[in-house]
Amino acid sequence: GGQPRNVQPFSDEDASIETMSHCSGFSDPASFTEDGPEVDEEATQEDLEYKLKGFIDLTLDKSAKTRQAALESLKSAFSSKILYEFIMERRMTLTDSIERCIKKGKSDEQCAAAGLACLLCVQMGSGIESEEIFKTLGPVLKKIVCDGTASIQARQACATCLGICCFIVTDDITELYSTMECLENIFTKAYQRDRDANGVPSTHNTVLHVSALLAWTLLLTICPMNEVKKKIEMHLHKLPSLLSCDDLNMRIAAGETLALLFELARETDADFFYEDMDLLTEKLRALATDGNKHRAKVDKRKQRSVFRDVLRAVEERDFPTEMVKFGPERMYIDCWVKKQTYETFKEILGSGMQYHLQSNDFLRNVFELGPPVMLDAATLKTMKISRFERHLYNSAAFKARTKARSKCRDKRADVGEFF
Repeated sequence: GGQPRNVQPFSDEDASIETMSHCSGFSDPASFTEDGPEVDEEATQEDLEYKLKGFIDLTLDKSAKTRQAALESLKSAFSSKILYEFIMERRMTLTDSIERCIKKGKSDEQCAAAGLACLLCVQMGSGIESEEIFKTLGPVLKKIVCDGTASIQARQACATCLGICCFIVTDDITELYSTMECLENIFTKAYQRDRDANGVPSTHNTVLHVSALLAWTLLLTICPMNEVKKKIEMHLHKLPSLLSCDDLNMRIAAGETLALLFELARETDADFFYEDMDLLTEKLRALATDGNKHRAKVDKRKQRSVFRDVLRAVEERDFPTEMVKFGPERMYIDCWVKKQTYETFKEILGSGMQYHLQSNDFLRNVFELGPPVMLDAATLKTMKISRFERHLYNSAAFKARTKARSKCRDKRADVGEFF
């Protein structure tokens, strides 16, 4: 925190405008990996670091718009590159900037700062430095999450950030339980609402409840088994009530959390028995075959797809294995715990997820991928498709698809079938 600096390298109006013009280069993570002529890597790295230093300074600018743009630019860079050494030297400065923006900023700035805090911890991994970051930001995030006067979007972003940072950083079991309790206090309000009415009405608070539930579920995956048993006893009979929520995301979050709880329960006790199994499977089957006309087609497709998998998990103890490709490697997602973890980090890293799976030591440890696979430049070059080749392939695929669709749409093609 603290007062804005009186003297900043980018405080001059023209300099700020010139610096902010670089933001567009970071808005698209692909801009870091586009094909092009070979350049001096050292010079490129120096240029990148110079721009990032400028953005860090601009997080202290008097203009909220400038601060938010700088935060977004840093987020794009952090999700697309491994910048461990650069961040290590400036982690306290970055932490102070994020803390200030969360405390003093408005909704959009708070959301951007919370997102940057997640990426900062992803970059630093689970070490002493990350623990120091979380010790500073944890209380601030909890305060915003529990603050009923703060915007729902800011509280939602802070709840997600709190869960992810705690997952990455904490070795302190007390801090883990404290964070989970904070998140429980948020999403259990959806249970209370359900007791007051038939079904959970869709309100502006639902997005906050969804984020808190998903963050809590992520932390449950790293709890000791005795704590897992307590949480299952506490929530397994209440979660099915959220399946009646008007909000699609809440229904899906509740369904996936139920599948994960059943998976963990059966790991701790092979003979685990759930009393209301018939009622629960009936609910899940109804959602997996939902044909309500008042729901959007896209929502119905998404819901049916998710709940078919949830029903299989609860009823048959089955999980549809998924494969994720990144570079020359493959990763199989074969359980709900792994799926939940993967989806969480994919949400914050976006298109940078594949790059981080290849290069980020922390993520590779989480998914048990071992040390990064080292490939020489010649091998990488043979694996990489040039921009021109990609263009030719996409053009050919587009023409073939258009031709096939045109035949199906052409009524004259069907004339012979009737005479």
